[in-house]
Amino acid sequence: MAEPFKNMFNEQFFDLFTKDLKLVINDFDACEFVSQVMDDEWEGRELKQRCMHITTVLRKFLPADYKEAIAKILELLDHIKKTRPDFSVIDDTKFGLTLEYGGILDNYVEQYGLDDYETSVKAIEKITQFTSCEFVTHSFIIKYPDQMMKQMLVWSKHEHWGVRRLASEGCRPRLPWAMALPNLKENPAPIIPILENLKNDPARFVRLSVANNLNDIAKDNPEIVIDLVKKWKGESKEVDWIIKHGCRTLLKQGNPEVMELFGFNSTISNICVEDFQISSPEVKVGDSLEVSFKLLNKNDQTTKIRLEYGIYYQKANGTLTKKVHKISEKEYAGNSTTRITRKHSFRVVTTRKLHLGLHQIAMIINGNEFEKYDFELIE
Repeated sequence: MAEPFKNMFNEQFFDLFTKDLKLVINDFDACEFVSQVMDDEWEGRELKQRCMHITTVLRKFLPADYKEAIAKILELLDHIKKTRPDFSVIDDTKFGLTLEYGGILDNYVEQYGLDDYETSVKAIEKITQFTSCEFVTHSFIIKYPDQMMKQMLVWSKHEHWGVRRLASEGCRPRLPWAMALPNLKENPAPIIPILENLKNDPARFVRLSVANNLNDIAKDNPEIVIDLVKKWKGESKEVDWIIKHGCRTLLKQGNPEVMELFGFNSTISNICVEDFQISSPEVKVGDSLEVSFKLLNKNDQTTKIRLEYGIYYQKANGTLTKKVHKISEKEYAGNSTTRITRKHSFRVVTTRKLHLGLHQIAMIINGNEFEKYDFELIE
C-alpha cells in the first residue's frame, strides 16, 4: 500500500524545519517544538489536521502580532535562499522548498491572516516563490472576491513562474483538497482573462495549471471551455496541448462537439469490437483484470480512433460508478483488424476504496460505449 501523505511530516522533515527556524527565532527550542507537535493525538491526525496542528504550535514560538510573525517567516525564506545550495538550480519544473513547508506556511496565513488582507497577500506572493501555495488563496477569494481576483490577474504577469502559476492554480474552482469556490463554479468569467495571459507562458508548470483550470471549469460550464477551444485551437503546439488536456473530462464523457473538435468522428458504424475476452470472471484484490478483443476498422480509409474502457466500480451502497481509462489515441489503417490486450490493476491505493462484488467493464470508441461485461472482485 502507498505511504499515506500525512507521513511526509516525519523526523527528517522536522529536523530540517527546526534548523531553519533557529535562523530567525531567538533561543528557539527545537526539542520542545517537536514535543508539542508530536503529542498524544499526533498519530490519529490526518494530513490537513496535522498541518493545522503544526501551525498552531508554530504560533507559540513566533511573535504574537501577525505582522511581526509574517516578517519572521519572510526573513526565514530569505535566509534559506541565501544558505541553501539547492536554490541555485531552481527552474520552472520544481520548487526550492517541499510541499511540507507550503502546507505549514500557507496554513499560517490562512489561519491567522484572513483579516489582514495586505500583509497576507504580500506573504502569499513571497511564499509561493519557494513552495506551492495555492490552497490559502481560496479562503481569501471567498472573503475578498473582487479584490483577490484582481490580484490574481496582476500575478498572472509576475516575473516569477511560481507566482504566475498561483494566479491560475489558486483560483481553480475545483482544486483537489482545497475549499470549494461556488461563485467561480457558477460563473468562471473572472478566471478567463488570467488564463488568456498564461496560455503561452514559457513555464511548463504554468501551462499545466491553465489546462487543469480549464478542466475544472469544464465540469460545470462545458460551453465556456468549448468556446475557448474554438478560439485558441491552432495558436501554437503548446496551446493545443493545453486545450486537449483541459478537455480530458469532456473527452471521457464522450462530448460529441469536443470529439469532433479533436478529430474523432462520433459516427462509428464501421468501427466495432469483436471477440471480447476476460481472462477470469473473478479478480482478487491486488491482482489485475486482463481483457483482449479485436478492434475492426471497416472504413476504406485510415481512421483516427480514441479507444477507452469504462470500469463500473462497486460502491458501498451496492450501486456501480463508472471511471473511464484511456487505452490509446491513434490512426488505424482502413479495413484493418487489430488485436488489443489490456490489464487493469486492482491493487489497493489511498485514492480509491475497493468494494467486493459485481463490477463491469465496457469498451468505448470515440465516446461511444459498447456492451458491458460482468466480473467479480473477491478477497
